[in-house]
Amino acid sequence: MKHPIEQIRHTLAHVMATAVQQLYPDTKFGIGPIIDNGFYYDFDSSHKFTEADFMDIEKRMRQIIQDKIAVEHIYKPADEAIDENKASGQIYKVELLEEIKRGDRLAITDADIEQQKDGNISFYKIGEFSDLCKGPHVENTGDLPKDGFKLTHVAGAYWRGKETNPQMQRLYAVAFETKKELDDHLALIEEAKKRDHRKLGKLLDLFTFSDLVGSGLPLYTPRGALIRRLLNDYIEELQSKAGYTQVWTPQIAKAELYKISGHYDKYKDSMFRVDSNYSKEEFYLKPMNCPQHTQIYASQMRSYRDLPLRYSDFAMLYRDEKPGELSGLSRVRSFSQDDCHIFCREDQVDAEIDVALQMTKKVMETFGLKYKYRLSTRDLNHPEKYLGDPATWDKVEKWAVEIMKRNKIEYFDGPGEAAFYAPKMDLIATDALDREWQLSTVQIDFVMPERFGLTYIDSDGKERHPVMLHRAIIGSPERFIMILLEHYAGALPTWLSPIQATVIPISDKQKDFAQKVHDELIKAGIRSKLNDANETLGKRIREDEMQKIPYLLIVGDKEITAKAVAIRQRGKGDIGQIAVDKFISQLQEEIKDKK
Repeated sequence: MKHPIEQIRHTLAHVMATAVQQLYPDTKFGIGPIIDNGFYYDFDSSHKFTEADFMDIEKRMRQIIQDKIAVEHIYKPADEAIDENKASGQIYKVELLEEIKRGDRLAITDADIEQQKDGNISFYKIGEFSDLCKGPHVENTGDLPKDGFKLTHVAGAYWRGKETNPQMQRLYAVAFETKKELDDHLALIEEAKKRDHRKLGKLLDLFTFSDLVGSGLPLYTPRGALIRRLLNDYIEELQSKAGYTQVWTPQIAKAELYKISGHYDKYKDSMFRVDSNYSKEEFYLKPMNCPQHTQIYASQMRSYRDLPLRYSDFAMLYRDEKPGELSGLSRVRSFSQDDCHIFCREDQVDAEIDVALQMTKKVMETFGLKYKYRLSTRDLNHPEKYLGDPATWDKVEKWAVEIMKRNKIEYFDGPGEAAFYAPKMDLIATDALDREWQLSTVQIDFVMPERFGLTYIDSDGKERHPVMLHRAIIGSPERFIMILLEHYAGALPTWLSPIQATVIPISDKQKDFAQKVHDELIKAGIRSKLNDANETLGKRIREDEMQKIPYLLIVGDKEITAKAVAIRQRGKGDIGQIAVDKFISQLQEEIKDKK
């Protein structure tokens, strides 16, 4: 019988826990959910797991699979389950079971635990190991692929994600239906290691971090800052053509602003508080632009004729991420966004969103990224998480579906992924390694204009609230640089490369001509470098190739005679000799078209 991959991964998590129990009997068990491409399980054990243990654990897992042990679904009364786990010292399971007995929602990542009716709790049992879980699982361990999984790494993890709780050991694994799928995935992981943006950022001299500045606070070198600016300029060029106007807002604001917007209650734990030496007012570093943009709108009376107003903003933002979650440019504490907020009438919403979606489509095509959309909606089981009238949420969620269908956009549902003030249409891009990244977003927001009392005078002379559209295309340029570095393996498109061409004279005899070519490139607006270092030609070529420079222009006596350069193109090698003026013209066209 063929089982869904989610069931296979979920059952393998239990099999791994069974193997750990057999090998290290004093282990206390946390949770073991499935994740993208695999699963993990949290353990509290006197044994300190290392990768050297993986072979033994995998061997025991394969034996459990080979033994074809039944995966039994059983129910236990809450009190009985609590007593059993107390007796065996499973303190983490006891904590969960007591919460289930009280009817509390389990605020943990394992959504597969739930209370059953009549006070009985769902368990799954493999041999001597049983775990509270609602399933589903495969019926027999023999249904699992014994060559389709592999333990990958171990990491520290606080119990239930709280730093005040004990730290556990989290064992990660990947799992697939066949060995071929596993091998293909492992090959991708190896390729991803080669493309790690942290290594490439250092190799290409783009950004750095300093303990004195603080973790999660990237410092951009001239080359990295140039890439950020080029990305922002590209987005701003598209936005200005569509009638967007750029604003600039402070990087701190009073707490009262965020109390009105709702961020103070819903988001304060992720915000940096700022203390003044001269005032008792409560300030916060800005985590997002939207509340401040409402105050630009509110600065004067608005008429229906003034709308839409489109405010774009590239100001820096700050969020207090947990230290253990910071990682290169993928998760930082300081960043910017290609942010825009559109204040419009309700009858203008469709046209504004269509323009935003078309801009996003063009950007994705420019970078060669495949994509789909996630319709991020409410968690209907927890309405307390959201602000606004449920009827308005119903209306906007239905409206978002109509927008997707009208634009012929592929999308999937993401229950519980909405912002606290509005559902979202989130773009999920796929890179060269088939990894998915959330980038752009579009949101139809009725909540914030009402909370801030924003109005305009309609054609009938009555005051009405505008609709506020939240929109980003690449999201954070910092995070997008990370994605592009790994997508292109550091070989950025020519228009985005900090150095677009380097001129390399074969010997000192050609230095003067090489300098002249370099000067002509600079004059033509091309970012050029002259590499006339006192090194061998081969070493200079290798160094510039390591820097992922798109074009190396080799100059010898033949090139001087022909007023040309010999081209070595990144990824293609030697492509022949070309006149200098012709090369400049072709390169300018390539840069202009962002090919």
